[in-house]
Amino acid sequence: MAAAAAASLAALAGAAWGGLAPGAAALLVLAAAAATVLIHLVFGVPRDSWRHGGTAEMARAAAASALAALAASLATALLWPGPVAPWALAFLVVLLPATALAARGLYRLAILGGVRRDPDARPVLLAGAGDQAELFLRALARGSAVRFRVVGVVTVDRSMVGQRLHGVRVLGTLDEAASVLDRLAGTRDSPTAIALAARSASGLALARLREVAEARGLALLEVPRPADLRPYAPLRRPDDTPSDPQELLDRPERPIDRALIAAVARGKRVLVTGAGGSIGSELVRQIAEAQPARLTLVDNGEYALYAIDMEIGVAHPGLAREAVILDIRDRERIAALFAAVRPELVFHAAALKHVPLVEANPLEGILTNAYGTRNVADAAVAVGAEAVVLISTDKAVNPTSVMGATKRLAEMYCQGLDLRAAGAARPTRFVTVRFGNVLGSTGSVVPLFQAQLARGGPLTVTHPDMMRYFMTTREAVGLVLIAMATVLQGGAAAAAVERGAIFVLDMGKPVRILDLARKMIRLAGLRPEVDVKIVFTGLRPGEKLYEELFHGREELVPLGVPGLLVARPRVVDLAIVARAIDEAAAEARAGREKAALAILSVMVPEFSAPAAAE
Repeated sequence: MAAAAAASLAALAGAAWGGLAPGAAALLVLAAAAATVLIHLVFGVPRDSWRHGGTAEMARAAAASALAALAASLATALLWPGPVAPWALAFLVVLLPATALAARGLYRLAILGGVRRDPDARPVLLAGAGDQAELFLRALARGSAVRFRVVGVVTVDRSMVGQRLHGVRVLGTLDEAASVLDRLAGTRDSPTAIALAARSASGLALARLREVAEARGLALLEVPRPADLRPYAPLRRPDDTPSDPQELLDRPERPIDRALIAAVARGKRVLVTGAGGSIGSELVRQIAEAQPARLTLVDNGEYALYAIDMEIGVAHPGLAREAVILDIRDRERIAALFAAVRPELVFHAAALKHVPLVEANPLEGILTNAYGTRNVADAAVAVGAEAVVLISTDKAVNPTSVMGATKRLAEMYCQGLDLRAAGAARPTRFVTVRFGNVLGSTGSVVPLFQAQLARGGPLTVTHPDMMRYFMTTREAVGLVLIAMATVLQGGAAAAAVERGAIFVLDMGKPVRILDLARKMIRLAGLRPEVDVKIVFTGLRPGEKLYEELFHGREELVPLGVPGLLVARPRVVDLAIVARAIDEAAAEARAGREKAALAILSVMVPEFSAPAAAE
């Protein structure tokens, strides 16, 4: 129908322009419509998609229309008894293909004009200007509610600089990526990631691009090749969840001074507890890059320990290391291990961290988080370790959960040891680092939402006003290592850190969990509350609506280190804390929950113990 209508209009225009008699004009219109329909069917033009057709489809429509115009002109010239102006027929040969192409073009423009643009689309710098980049930009232009917005292109071909690719300017070469990012910094188009779409970017060029991205805290993403195939994964689409947790943050990762970390950790004997966990395993990865003399991995989970040990063995085959299955609650074995290994740097990440589970098993929380921390700290002091880093949590501030209260008790013990060591000949420094949630960590909300999305929903949120601080695991661990290095390197920054002080990672603004759920649904290409429902389940035992990073009595001290805040200590006498931990552990081992929680409540007055059986 569309072809016949286009042919009729073109024939009428040609007849009017050529001054044909009414009868000849009618014959030309009928012949053009019939020839166009017939020849388009023979060429298969009606089967071509108007929305997705390319050059081949456009050429087929134009060729079929030109042939139909010739056929209609010839039929009119043969069948009409009078003279026919030849220029009217020639005009039809030009006008009919142009009409067919114009109709398709206008349709495509209407489709593109109706595409809904996501105002929260993530600005990215595209590296590469070949076919792969061109297809990516075309897909973004056609897509609805796409998650990325390309703000510029850098390419391997210098001759393309200054040109436009689908409306996006080519700002420089790959070697000039750093200066391009500097020009865009601070503007609305400041990228949060670099999207790599250059097959020729490899070797040194790719290594430099990675360095540029890491130095500015930007994610390096890869544009998939359109001709690649991968196995079908049932029950979920490949884009159900973001491939990079940083996509969920509204800011780039902070740059980390890897040289400073390496200067402090290189050649040292390092021990990490909880080495198989989310934070512990990332600590192991980043410490291994600093080339320590020996790395000891401690965890009581066999498979998690095996996995990180194998990973480090492949990535750093020359690194001396050992994996030890050990429970930090076993005081004698912890002491024996430290005496044998004599670690110089200790990172204590082992803990029970899942609030509802610890609330349901409070005695385990006391034995692991408080008593286990004392065992590790005492063993480190006994062997003269240079520093111990305690991984703490924002849930230790005004805690409403057993997990938070036990971590606060652990903080108090390490603060007390740090203060006591001030006059020692070889003092062991205790660096307590407190931060909130890490994206994608085991048992956290992001993996939960990912699993729920894979099932098609609904996504469960405990409360519409629930707020949490978030970081990526890599950024959080990098800042933990910077906190340790700041204390050990000396200088003005170290002098500003009092003994017993607590480092707090600057995690930016808190994120509403409901907004996080909606963002994950949109990143999956779906619509919140339409394609995937969100249901509210109510606060779980021990949960708070809002987390805090500082207690009201913890005074902030300027430090001048990006990403790190520090608070003056509020401490209790070390002997009192030590005795309380021992007594609470004894009650826990005896199964006397009420008595153990009562001791915890006395030591952490902000915490109100839940009702418990004797």
